[in-house]
Amino acid sequence: MKRLLIIGIGTGDPDHLTFQAAKAIAAADVFLIVDKGEAKHDLARLRHDLIEAHGRPPYRVVEVRDPERDRTAPAYTAAVEDWRSHRARIYESFITDELADGQTGALLVWGDPGVYDSTLAALEEVEAEFAHEVVPGISSISALTARHRVALTRVGRPVHITTGRRLAAEGATADDVLVMLDAACSFTEAGAGFHIYWGAYLGTPDEILISGPVDEVADRIRGARAEARARKGWIMDTYLLRRTSPGS
Repeated sequence: MKRLLIIGIGTGDPDHLTFQAAKAIAAADVFLIVDKGEAKHDLARLRHDLIEAHGRPPYRVVEVRDPERDRTAPAYTAAVEDWRSHRARIYESFITDELADGQTGALLVWGDPGVYDSTLAALEEVEAEFAHEVVPGISSISALTARHRVALTRVGRPVHITTGRRLAAEGATADDVLVMLDAACSFTEAGAGFHIYWGAYLGTPDEILISGPVDEVADRIRGARAEARARKGWIMDTYLLRRTSPGS
């Protein structure tokens, strides 16, 4: 049986790699790196560095280009599902063509494979026969709360994890809202009474952290986000919105 390891590698800091993840990298015969292009080449470079540091020769590295997602399509969910299906075909080809019977392949996943990532969903569409194991990693959520020195939860209160699109459409549906990737800076519509803990490029040398009452730091975050995206060509950010008077 062919085996596939889906390994969470954290959000950019090489020290985020767990002992379990390092052992999993050492157990792999073939690695698949899906390259997102020159603008995000540093994401691929970290994967190469981790493989070189923890891989056990002889191993092989297979690189393929990530399919482009149609960002102009009005139906966001359909566009993401189409992109995910293209990813599934890449994974299927890797398992079928690059892994021999009895070999172990590995996918190094940014953050945690179980948190806001399409890898596991794409693998469900793969028709090839294989066994797989998931190794958890430090997510952007964990990195965000650690860097701001706050807890994700408060006693007796739920946390709503959502996207910038849903926040814009629905507003803050809980006293604590964790938002992933908000290109429109929808936190500006949260209204008075919210504190924000915002972070971009968490765990990397480019990390940016800003916190404070939303009405006081919103413009600062928008400016920092725009400048960073223009400079690097991409941005990944996460933030926690926290109502300062719960239940109000």
